[in-house]
Amino acid sequence: MDKEVKDSYEQTAKVEVRKFYVHIVVCLKWIGLALLEGVILGLIATAFAYSLKYATGLRVAHPQLIAGLPFAGLLIVFLYNKFGSDVMKGTNSVLASINSDEKMHFVMMPLIFISSIISHLFGASVGREGAALQMGASMGHTFAKALKLNENDQKIMIMTGMSAAFAALFGTPLAAAIFAMEVISVGVMYYAALVPCLVSALTAFNLAKFLGVEYAQYKLTVIPEFTPYTAGMTALMGLLFAVVAIVICVAFALSERGLNRKFENPYIKIAVAGVAVVLLSLVFRDGAYNGLGTDVIANALAGKVVWYAFIIKLIFTSLSLSGGYRGGEIVPVLYIGATFGCLIGGLLGMPPAFCAALGMVAVFCGVTNSPISSILIGVEMFGGQGLWFFCLAIALSYMLSGYFGIYKSQLIIYSKYRSVYVRKTAKR
Repeated sequence: MDKEVKDSYEQTAKVEVRKFYVHIVVCLKWIGLALLEGVILGLIATAFAYSLKYATGLRVAHPQLIAGLPFAGLLIVFLYNKFGSDVMKGTNSVLASINSDEKMHFVMMPLIFISSIISHLFGASVGREGAALQMGASMGHTFAKALKLNENDQKIMIMTGMSAAFAALFGTPLAAAIFAMEVISVGVMYYAALVPCLVSALTAFNLAKFLGVEYAQYKLTVIPEFTPYTAGMTALMGLLFAVVAIVICVAFALSERGLNRKFENPYIKIAVAGVAVVLLSLVFRDGAYNGLGTDVIANALAGKVVWYAFIIKLIFTSLSLSGGYRGGEIVPVLYIGATFGCLIGGLLGMPPAFCAALGMVAVFCGVTNSPISSILIGVEMFGGQGLWFFCLAIALSYMLSGYFGIYKSQLIIYSKYRSVYVRKTAKR
């Protein structure tokens, strides 16, 4: 071999070895930071989960607490106006902090923690995973600032925190890790965050599970054979799930704009929304539309649902979130998807319980524009049974829901229909 060529190979090899060492150091750095973040957020999420469980149990035992919802709303507005008016946008501010470098504040974490507990205690129709995303992002940003990381690393720390808190509360660590990278900008994933997001999610989940946090696990007892007929019915349901996802996004947006236009004062707005939820709760006395509604989701996954459940839950949730109550949108979306799927599955001659599971993940995909995370939720919650059906329903819901989304700060980077960049914010 020519000496110059040999020297060139040796030099290249040395450079590659140095790069490999650098990569190992970077990897170890992120693993260490992710472990730390996973432990801390695992503890915070565990405290949050137990607090939610206690608040929900107290409300169920004392249904008259619902009468205090308007006054609880006044307290929430006071807390945000007093301590954190800059973080009132909730999960949207988290996405904006990554997409447009908006500042985040530590105060988001305690505010969303306390206000979510208050909202659940008095019966607002809100979730918990949105709160988890905000707590995780707030803590991740706080860690990054304390460690004086650069802006790019700060974004990774925010996503790492989101993954940890989501995993610890929802119990799907793989979906949580991918969701934090996928939901920010549709069509482009932040793969640089893969290792820290996965490590933090697994750490937080296992710690929370060790500390006694319980997670919903469902076993699908009736799974249809994948035939041209069942595939066609699933495709039709995928289309319908996309329509439901669009309706959810539009309902949330119209409710928010309507209340903001009519009631500029946030105290009046949340009180009016609270009164409306109280009156509706007097009409539907079983409490099925207040709080998380996990019992109704379980019933839908057993094939039992009243036909109008998804409509009423959408009304309750739209009023609660647009009024200013805190918690999140994800569990109500799963509720709507499960109850609608159970209903439409029976009408189409498909197993209602199985279609409830399809509706959960497909509608979730339609409103968040996160197909990979949705598939993983289907695997982690339902054991991967009927995966072909899940993938088909999710893919069609993703494509046919267009550029709608529940997070108005979410960026649509890549077209769902053509091989082009579009770069637009999600429609609501």
